[in-house]
Amino acid sequence: MKSIRNFALLMLAIALSAQSSLAQVPARDPSARLRQVLPADVAQRVLARIADARSHQLPAEALENRALKFAAKGVDPISIERSVNEQAARMEVARGALASARASAPAGDEIDAGAEAIRKGVDGSSISFLAKSAPSGRSLAVPLFVIGSLTDRGLSSDDALQRVLARLNARASDTDLESMPGELPSKASGGQGNRPTSTGRDFGQSHKPASVGRPATAGPPAGVPGNGGVKSNPGQSHRPPPKP
Repeated sequence: MKSIRNFALLMLAIALSAQSSLAQVPARDPSARLRQVLPADVAQRVLARIADARSHQLPAEALENRALKFAAKGVDPISIERSVNEQAARMEVARGALASARASAPAGDEIDAGAEAIRKGVDGSSISFLAKSAPSGRSLAVPLFVIGSLTDRGLSSDDALQRVLARLNARASDTDLESMPGELPSKASGGQGNRPTSTGRDFGQSHKPASVGRPATAGPPAGVPGNGGVKSNPGQSHRPPPKP
């Protein structure tokens, strides 16, 4: 009986130890997933870039999600690596622009939103101006995402900035701001404004409000051909892939 009791106690101790070990392992480790979906050499470089971003207080999770999302869409690994590198560089610019304009450190979703705005043609000085001019204590994540969405509708970045800032100074809520892109026809004023060739439809951010600036039709990730890399029929017209 004593040996049976000891055996039972031993098995219980093993079970508790295993449960504790499992609890310490993330259920969905992005690093492990990236190693599964990317070639070993590309995964190593991408993970190193993400680790560097994390060490500089950039939203590394957003970069992980970006890489995983593009991989799930069948984007080629080299394009994924380039997109992560370029987005990380934009995050650096956005963080500097926000930090220079406010005493408080920018939040991760603000940095990510700023990086997306930069990708759509908004420069760092405009982001700093928004941060200086917006009501104190107001998160700029949604305002920055909305500015990017307005440029997708054809407004120049300056016009988009002034419209959002006017709403902010009128104490508009995030919900009110999110409705702004829907108030404009697609490609407002019949032009492209000053936005770059990138359409900006590859928001990979979990922080992006679902209602902000959804385009009328879905588009491919930035830097990826519209057909995901599959050769099209010779007779079909196509545009060169946008820059991420």
